[in-house]
Amino acid sequence: MEIKDKVVVVTGAASGIGAGLAQRFARDGARAVVVADVNLPRAQAVAEGIGAQAIALRCDVSQEADIQALVRQATERFGGVDAYISNAGILGRMGGIELEDALWDSMWKIHGMAHVWAARAVVPQMLERGGGYFLVTASAAGLLNIVESAPYGVTKHAAVAIAEWLRIAYGRKGLRVSCLCPQSVQTDMTRDGTGSAGINGVLTPEQVAEVVVQTMREERFLALPHPEVAQYFLAKGQDYDRWLGGMQKLYARHMEEPR
Repeated sequence: MEIKDKVVVVTGAASGIGAGLAQRFARDGARAVVVADVNLPRAQAVAEGIGAQAIALRCDVSQEADIQALVRQATERFGGVDAYISNAGILGRMGGIELEDALWDSMWKIHGMAHVWAARAVVPQMLERGGGYFLVTASAAGLLNIVESAPYGVTKHAAVAIAEWLRIAYGRKGLRVSCLCPQSVQTDMTRDGTGSAGINGVLTPEQVAEVVVQTMREERFLALPHPEVAQYFLAKGQDYDRWLGGMQKLYARHMEEPR
Protein backbone atom coordinates (compact mmCIF):
# COMPACT_ATOMS: atom_id res chain seq x y z
CA MET A 1 0.00 0.00 0.00
CA GLU A 2 1.10 3.50 -0.80
CA ILE A 3 0.03 5.92 1.90
CA LYS A 4 -0.67 8.83 -0.45
CA ASP A 5 -4.31 9.98 -0.27
CA LYS A 6 -5.10 7.46 2.47
CA VAL A 7 -6.79 8.01 5.85
CA VAL A 8 -4.54 6.69 8.60
CA VAL A 9 -5.22 6.23 12.32
CA VAL A 10 -2.20 5.90 14.61
CA THR A 11 -2.62 5.07 18.30
CA GLY A 12 0.04 5.93 20.85
CA ALA A 13 0.91 8.78 18.49
CA ALA A 14 1.69 11.52 21.02
CA SER A 15 5.37 10.55 21.14
CA GLY A 16 7.97 8.02 20.10
CA ILE A 17 7.28 5.57 17.30
CA GLY A 18 3.66 6.66 16.96
CA ALA A 19 4.54 10.33 16.49
CA GLY A 20 7.28 9.38 14.04
CA LEU A 21 4.82 7.31 12.01
CA ALA A 22 2.14 10.01 12.00
CA GLN A 23 4.63 12.60 10.81
CA ARG A 24 6.01 10.32 8.11
CA PHE A 25 2.57 9.38 6.79
CA ALA A 26 1.73 13.07 6.50
CA ARG A 27 4.94 13.76 4.57
CA ASP A 28 4.11 10.87 2.26
CA GLY A 29 0.83 12.51 1.32
CA ALA A 30 -1.81 10.92 3.53
CA ARG A 31 -5.17 12.61 3.05
CA ALA A 32 -5.73 12.56 6.80
CA VAL A 33 -3.75 11.42 9.83
CA VAL A 34 -5.58 10.79 13.10
CA VAL A 35 -3.15 11.25 15.99
CA ALA A 36 -4.69 9.20 18.79
CA ASP A 37 -3.36 8.95 22.33
CA VAL A 38 -4.50 8.85 25.93
CA ASN A 39 -2.51 12.08 26.40
CA LEU A 40 -4.60 14.48 24.35
CA PRO A 41 -2.49 17.66 24.85
CA ARG A 42 0.63 15.91 23.54
CA ALA A 43 -1.36 14.39 20.68
CA GLN A 44 -2.66 17.84 19.80
CA ALA A 45 0.90 19.18 19.73
CA VAL A 46 1.91 16.45 17.27
CA ALA A 47 -1.15 17.11 15.11
CA GLU A 48 -0.50 20.86 15.09
CA GLY A 49 3.07 20.21 14.03
CA ILE A 50 1.83 18.14 11.10
CA GLY A 51 -0.69 20.67 9.88
CA ALA A 52 -4.20 20.76 8.49
CA GLN A 53 -4.31 17.12 7.40
CA ALA A 54 -3.96 15.89 11.00
CA ILE A 55 -6.41 15.80 13.88
CA ALA A 56 -5.87 14.65 17.46
CA LEU A 57 -8.32 12.42 19.31
CA ARG A 58 -8.09 11.04 22.82
CA CYS A 59 -8.10 7.26 23.03
CA ASP A 60 -7.32 4.95 25.92
CA VAL A 61 -6.67 1.67 24.12
CA SER A 62 -7.22 -0.30 27.33
CA GLN A 63 -10.92 0.51 26.86
CA GLU A 64 -12.80 -1.01 23.93
CA ALA A 65 -15.36 1.79 24.00
CA ASP A 66 -12.59 4.33 23.37
CA ILE A 67 -11.33 2.38 20.35
CA GLN A 68 -14.84 2.05 18.94
CA ALA A 69 -15.34 5.80 19.38
CA LEU A 70 -11.99 6.54 17.71
CA VAL A 71 -12.84 4.51 14.61
CA ARG A 72 -16.37 5.93 14.52
CA GLN A 73 -15.14 9.54 14.69
CA ALA A 74 -12.48 8.97 12.04
CA THR A 75 -15.00 7.27 9.76
CA GLU A 76 -17.63 9.98 10.19
CA ARG A 77 -15.12 12.72 9.50
CA PHE A 78 -13.17 11.20 6.61
CA GLY A 79 -15.50 8.55 5.17
CA GLY A 80 -13.48 5.54 6.31
CA VAL A 81 -10.14 4.31 7.61
CA ASP A 82 -7.66 2.98 5.06
CA ALA A 83 -4.86 2.09 7.48
CA TYR A 84 -4.98 1.49 11.22
CA ILE A 85 -1.69 1.50 13.12
CA SER A 86 -2.28 -0.24 16.47
CA ASN A 87 0.82 1.13 18.11
CA ALA A 88 0.16 2.09 21.74
CA GLY A 89 2.23 0.26 24.33
CA ILE A 90 3.62 0.47 27.85
CA LEU A 91 6.80 -0.84 29.44
CA GLY A 92 5.53 -1.39 32.96
CA ARG A 93 8.13 -2.46 35.50
CA MET A 94 10.96 -4.91 35.50
CA GLY A 95 10.24 -8.27 37.10
CA GLY A 96 8.67 -11.67 36.60
CA ILE A 97 5.81 -13.77 37.88
CA GLU A 98 5.89 -11.96 41.23
CA LEU A 99 4.54 -8.76 39.66
CA GLU A 100 1.00 -7.87 40.66
CA ASP A 101 -2.03 -8.95 38.65
CA ALA A 102 -3.01 -5.34 37.97
CA LEU A 103 0.18 -4.81 35.95
CA TRP A 104 -0.31 -8.06 34.04
CA ASP A 105 -3.90 -7.06 33.32
CA SER A 106 -2.85 -3.66 31.95
CA MET A 107 -0.29 -5.34 29.72
CA TRP A 108 -2.84 -7.88 28.45
CA LYS A 109 -5.27 -5.12 27.58
CA ILE A 110 -2.83 -2.72 25.90
CA HIS A 111 -0.59 -5.26 24.14
CA GLY A 112 -3.26 -7.85 23.46
CA MET A 113 -6.93 -6.95 23.60
CA ALA A 114 -6.35 -3.45 22.20
CA HIS A 115 -5.37 -5.05 18.88
CA VAL A 116 -8.40 -7.37 19.02
CA TRP A 117 -10.72 -4.46 19.79
CA ALA A 118 -9.19 -2.34 17.05
CA ALA A 119 -9.59 -5.13 14.50
CA ARG A 120 -13.18 -5.64 15.64
CA ALA A 121 -13.86 -1.95 15.10
CA VAL A 122 -12.11 -1.33 11.78
CA VAL A 123 -11.59 -4.57 9.84
CA PRO A 124 -15.26 -5.09 8.82
CA GLN A 125 -15.43 -1.68 7.13
CA MET A 126 -12.10 -2.32 5.40
CA LEU A 127 -13.33 -5.63 4.02
CA GLU A 128 -16.58 -4.02 2.84
CA ARG A 129 -14.56 -1.47 0.86
CA GLY A 130 -12.31 -4.15 -0.62
CA GLY A 131 -9.35 -3.95 1.72
CA GLY A 132 -7.20 -1.93 4.05
CA TYR A 133 -4.07 -2.08 6.16
CA PHE A 134 -3.75 -3.12 9.80
CA LEU A 135 -0.34 -2.82 11.45
CA VAL A 136 0.43 -4.04 14.96
CA THR A 137 3.40 -2.64 16.85
CA ALA A 138 4.82 -5.53 18.85
CA SER A 139 8.53 -5.75 19.64
CA ALA A 140 11.54 -7.93 19.04
CA ALA A 141 10.51 -9.24 22.47
CA GLY A 142 7.41 -10.65 20.77
CA LEU A 143 9.61 -12.87 18.63
CA LEU A 144 12.52 -13.44 21.00
CA ASN A 145 11.34 -12.60 24.55
CA ILE A 146 13.05 -10.24 27.01
CA VAL A 147 14.77 -11.16 30.26
CA GLU A 148 13.91 -8.06 32.29
CA SER A 149 10.12 -8.16 32.16
CA ALA A 150 7.90 -11.22 32.00
CA PRO A 151 4.66 -9.26 31.38
CA TYR A 152 6.22 -7.31 28.53
CA GLY A 153 7.68 -10.35 26.77
CA VAL A 154 4.60 -12.49 27.21
CA THR A 155 2.09 -9.89 26.04
CA LYS A 156 4.23 -8.83 23.09
CA HIS A 157 4.20 -12.48 22.01
CA ALA A 158 0.42 -12.17 22.07
CA ALA A 159 0.60 -9.07 19.87
CA VAL A 160 2.57 -10.97 17.23
CA ALA A 161 0.11 -13.88 17.38
CA ILE A 162 -2.88 -11.57 16.92
CA ALA A 163 -1.27 -10.00 13.86
CA GLU A 164 -0.48 -13.46 12.47
CA TRP A 165 -4.06 -14.60 12.96
CA LEU A 166 -5.47 -11.52 11.24
CA ARG A 167 -3.20 -12.10 8.25
CA ILE A 168 -4.17 -15.77 8.09
CA ALA A 169 -7.90 -15.11 8.41
CA TYR A 170 -8.29 -12.03 6.23
CA GLY A 171 -5.22 -11.87 4.00
CA ARG A 172 -7.08 -13.39 1.04
CA LYS A 173 -10.00 -11.04 1.57
CA GLY A 174 -8.03 -7.84 0.97
CA LEU A 175 -6.71 -7.04 4.44
CA ARG A 176 -2.98 -6.39 4.52
CA VAL A 177 -1.41 -7.01 7.92
CA SER A 178 2.08 -6.25 9.19
CA CYS A 179 3.77 -6.57 12.57
CA LEU A 180 6.46 -4.14 13.70
CA CYS A 181 9.13 -5.78 15.86
CA PRO A 182 11.95 -3.34 16.72
CA GLN A 183 14.58 -3.61 19.41
CA SER A 184 15.50 -0.39 21.23
CA VAL A 185 14.05 2.85 19.89
CA GLN A 186 14.39 6.37 21.27
CA THR A 187 11.05 6.74 23.05
CA ASP A 188 9.71 7.76 26.45
CA MET A 189 9.90 4.10 27.47
CA THR A 190 13.67 3.88 26.84
CA ARG A 191 14.70 7.34 27.98
CA ASP A 192 15.61 6.10 31.48
CA GLY A 193 17.96 3.48 30.06
CA THR A 194 15.62 0.51 30.28
CA GLY A 195 15.44 -1.91 27.40
CA SER A 196 16.75 -5.27 26.44
CA ALA A 197 19.93 -6.18 28.31
CA GLY A 198 23.03 -6.09 26.18
CA ILE A 199 21.27 -4.70 23.11
CA ASN A 200 22.87 -1.85 21.19
CA GLY A 201 21.74 0.02 18.10
CA VAL A 202 19.07 2.36 19.46
CA LEU A 203 17.15 3.78 16.48
CA THR A 204 15.19 7.00 16.10
CA PRO A 205 11.43 6.96 15.45
CA GLU A 206 12.19 8.40 12.02
CA GLN A 207 14.38 5.40 11.16
CA VAL A 208 11.63 3.03 12.31
CA ALA A 209 9.07 4.93 10.23
CA GLU A 210 11.19 4.48 7.12
CA VAL A 211 11.17 0.70 7.60
CA VAL A 212 7.43 0.67 8.25
CA VAL A 213 6.67 2.63 5.09
CA GLN A 214 8.81 0.28 3.02
CA THR A 215 7.20 -2.77 4.64
CA MET A 216 3.73 -1.43 3.85
CA ARG A 217 4.72 -0.72 0.25
CA GLU A 218 5.91 -4.31 -0.14
CA GLU A 219 3.07 -5.66 2.02
CA ARG A 220 5.42 -7.89 3.99
CA PHE A 221 4.38 -9.23 7.38
CA LEU A 222 7.40 -8.46 9.54
CA ALA A 223 8.76 -4.94 9.81
CA LEU A 224 12.25 -5.31 11.30
CA PRO A 225 14.06 -2.00 11.80
CA HIS A 226 16.89 -4.03 13.39
CA PRO A 227 17.61 -6.64 10.67
CA GLU A 228 19.64 -8.78 13.07
CA VAL A 229 16.36 -9.75 14.75
CA ALA A 230 15.62 -11.96 11.74
CA GLN A 231 18.87 -13.86 12.36
CA TYR A 232 18.11 -14.27 16.06
CA PHE A 233 14.61 -15.51 15.21
CA LEU A 234 16.04 -17.97 12.70
CA ALA A 235 18.51 -19.28 15.28
CA LYS A 236 15.68 -19.69 17.78
CA GLY A 237 13.69 -21.79 15.36
CA GLN A 238 16.63 -23.93 14.27
CA ASP A 239 17.72 -24.94 17.78
CA TYR A 240 15.19 -23.90 20.40
CA ASP A 241 17.00 -25.53 23.32
CA ARG A 242 20.32 -23.90 22.48
CA TRP A 243 18.58 -20.55 22.15
CA LEU A 244 16.92 -21.01 25.55
CA GLY A 245 20.30 -21.81 27.06
CA GLY A 246 21.69 -18.56 25.71
CA MET A 247 18.75 -16.63 27.11
CA GLN A 248 19.28 -18.28 30.50
CA LYS A 249 22.85 -16.99 30.53
CA LEU A 250 21.62 -13.53 29.58
CA TYR A 251 19.07 -13.64 32.39
CA ALA A 252 21.73 -14.74 34.89
CA ARG A 253 23.98 -11.83 33.88
CA HIS A 254 21.07 -9.43 34.18
CA MET A 255 20.24 -10.63 37.69
CA GLU A 256 23.87 -10.22 38.75
CA GLU A 257 24.02 -6.59 37.63
CA PRO A 258 24.05 -4.00 40.45
CA ARG A 259 20.67 -2.42 41.03
